[in-house]
Amino acid sequence: MLRVWGRNNSINVQKVLWCCEELSLEYERVDAGGPFGRTDTPEYRRINPTGLVPAIEEDGFTLWESNAIVRYLARRYGSGILWPWDPQEAADADRWMDWQQTTVWAHLRPVFLGLVRTPEAERDEALIEESARQAAEDWRLLDEHLREREYVCGDSFTAADIPLGVSAHRWFNLPIERPEVPGVEEWYGRLLERRAFRRAVSDVPIT
Repeated sequence: MLRVWGRNNSINVQKVLWCCEELSLEYERVDAGGPFGRTDTPEYRRINPTGLVPAIEEDGFTLWESNAIVRYLARRYGSGILWPWDPQEAADADRWMDWQQTTVWAHLRPVFLGLVRTPEAERDEALIEESARQAAEDWRLLDEHLREREYVCGDSFTAADIPLGVSAHRWFNLPIERPEVPGVEEWYGRLLERRAFRRAVSDVPIT
């Protein structure tokens, strides 16, 4: 059976759990990271030498890095559904998944950490404000892209929606001012209708 290491409130672990739920995969989740520890143990470091979550084990195969795990699961269990058959469509999904990791979350992470996990007296308000401004520009870019699409890669839900979807969930639930992005709002509304998204992401408290 597939084993997923990581606490269920981690944004990166949620990517993997959501993907599993979309594919109706049986899996075992092991709490790790944050208050659960375990990531510095020799057992875990053999699975993931970075000491971060998530990581997976499956029939002797181990893998870490959340987007890589989502791609692996989507290709193995959801080719033609979560993962496009066409090489150009697959490259399009890759592009948006990479953009989430290198740009969207890079801008949103300081806002999330500052407002959710940092005591008010210790917050770097200037960093939060500037990061929120940068994040808003990212969502405006995605909004333009989504104006004529149901999902990130077209009219069908794919793995590309997963990393951006977990990021959007945090962005829409942070106590910040947000620009009007109707395309993103409608897309996020469609995600909220998905049972897998609710089970893995939106029903879990943001902490």
